[in-house]
Amino acid sequence: MSYPLVVKNLGEKPYVKVWQTMKSFTDSRGECVTDEIWFVQHPPVYTLGQAGKVEHLLKPSDIPIVHSDRGGQVTYHGPGQLVCYLLLDVRRLPFGVRGLVTAIEQSIAL
Repeated sequence: MSYPLVVKNLGEKPYVKVWQTMKSFTDSRGECVTDEIWFVQHPPVYTLGQAGKVEHLLKPSDIPIVHSDRGGQVTYHGPGQLVCYLLLDVRRLPFGVRGLVTAIEQSIAL
């Protein structure tokens, strides 16, 4: 079975702008909205997930810090680092969240 999918290359965009756009996309989508994959690079930024604290930064600098509602601690994003955001309605997938994570791992494992 195949599912329609929109793939977008956003180029380089600020983290906060992409994050806000993702939240808006997710909050406003209906049952029939096509899933999307976004490829993007961000200008230098540290994101602090729900478990992150500023003191977790190993070498504080003038790089902006964004507190995120996501899991994890500290993540650096910057030019040359391709980020792939999956905007998927997991309820429509035939294999659930664990199956999705496994498929992602297998698709990028060398």
